[in-house]
Amino acid sequence: MAQRLRVTVIGGGAAGFFGAIAAAEANPEVQVTLLEAGAQPLSKVRISGGGRCNVTHHCFDPALLVQHYPRGGRALRGAFTRFQPQDTVAWYRRRGVRLKTEADGRMFPTTDDSGTIVDCLMRETRRVGVTLRTQAMVKAVRQVGETFVVELKAGETLTSDRLLLATGSNPQGHRLAASLGHTIVPPVPSLFTFNIPDRALRELAGVAVDPVEAKLMVPGAKPLTQTGPLLITHWGLSGPAVLKLSAWGARLLHDARYQATLQVNWLPSRNAEQVRQDLLAAKQTVPKRAIANHCPFDLPKRLWRYWLQQVGVDDAVTWANLSKKTVNQLVDAIARGHFTIQGKGVFKDEFVTCGGVKLSEVDFKTMASRRCQGLYLAGEVLDIDGVTGGFNFQSAWTTGWLAGQAIAAPNRALSKQP
Repeated sequence: MAQRLRVTVIGGGAAGFFGAIAAAEANPEVQVTLLEAGAQPLSKVRISGGGRCNVTHHCFDPALLVQHYPRGGRALRGAFTRFQPQDTVAWYRRRGVRLKTEADGRMFPTTDDSGTIVDCLMRETRRVGVTLRTQAMVKAVRQVGETFVVELKAGETLTSDRLLLATGSNPQGHRLAASLGHTIVPPVPSLFTFNIPDRALRELAGVAVDPVEAKLMVPGAKPLTQTGPLLITHWGLSGPAVLKLSAWGARLLHDARYQATLQVNWLPSRNAEQVRQDLLAAKQTVPKRAIANHCPFDLPKRLWRYWLQQVGVDDAVTWANLSKKTVNQLVDAIARGHFTIQGKGVFKDEFVTCGGVKLSEVDFKTMASRRCQGLYLAGEVLDIDGVTGGFNFQSAWTTGWLAGQAIAAPNRALSKQP
């Protein structure tokens, strides 16, 4: 009797679980072992979305979907035609988990509890016969003939016919991939907040404006622009507009040591001249009112007072006494306010990096390595990252599912380097 095909999956996160389940489901004869280094698998799934788990995004057109990936969009274009958010929704629905769509397109379980997703994935691994091993940190992997030898830190050695590397952004995963012949694009942080050394601004922590137009200016590089919500925090600026800029500008900012300038138009629906006319109109219509007590724009009062403080307008000054110079200063503050970025913060606990295994070394039809026969890769171990909104999980589900389908097939072949 022929020996069962042995598959080892390294990494107990979203991509690893999805790949392991897909492999066992596609071929019940395959023996799948899932190795998780920590005591608790799916830890990132558990904390994501503030504990609600932002499973995916309600964007069902692959051509539009790929536009949310600063790195990896081109490679994912074909992959998303085979497994996209619509397929993710259907996959969970068939297993009793329903997702809902929020106003911004993010999709969550209707329970608003990430435990629903974790429980579903854990239940599915048991149902399809995947062997899950926790606290099984992998020290090294080598290929001997057509067999992979997986050496655990505890000293145990496992052998398998095929290997799926789904270690996320963990540096150890990159070392394992490199040891098997892959090129690693150096990882740098993505999805982070901007530290702004402005004490008066930080006192506005909690103030949000939606939308703003934010322009990131890194010395020597073309400016990057995003429109969306902005949040003032105790350390500077955050919110979707900033997080998207941090993703698209991840390498630029890293190379500039996180020293840059952010220009903000707090009223993107109006240009500078329209803002000027609004200020002059207030000067005519409410000349006796204190400027501090009358903001002519639909913006937070605390933000209005911040601008007045920045340009030196006393609380008692009336609109009638508003000078031309002050009008110009307010126009600049509102339509093109400049903030000095000095360093980065983090975005909750959802650490995302750009960098990883070079994409040209992977066949995105099957997620098979072009460098090592029998090796497959999925998730954030690859040089793929999306902006905030469920896109990083979707790339994990997609690449994990494709890898699982392919890894369970009876025959394997090395995908040649193009």
